[in-house]
Amino acid sequence: MFIACVSVFVKPEYREVFIEASLENARNTRKEPKNLRFDVLQGLDDPDRFFLYEVYRDETGMDDHKNTSHYNKWREAVEEMMAKPREGVKHTNLFPETEEAFLSK
Repeated sequence: MFIACVSVFVKPEYREVFIEASLENARNTRKEPKNLRFDVLQGLDDPDRFFLYEVYRDETGMDDHKNTSHYNKWREAVEEMMAKPREGVKHTNLFPETEEAFLSK
């Protein structure tokens, strides 16, 4: 599996619009054949800090995602909303070891 963890800091005046745009992107991403999970998380101590947790079957799933119209719509819509550029870190999972185990709980 291929995992991307993306930190996003949003300007306070754009918080609600950012959430709406991100949820729309997440819902559409979950329909992609290689997407296994897409979480949109908001900081408790800082409501303008968000974390996107994305899991794909493999790295091509992430590549495919970046070529979708919903991702490009989101990227363009939220660009000016960010207090600083988003920071993404790519990972591979060590546990659970299989896609089936990941999806079972």
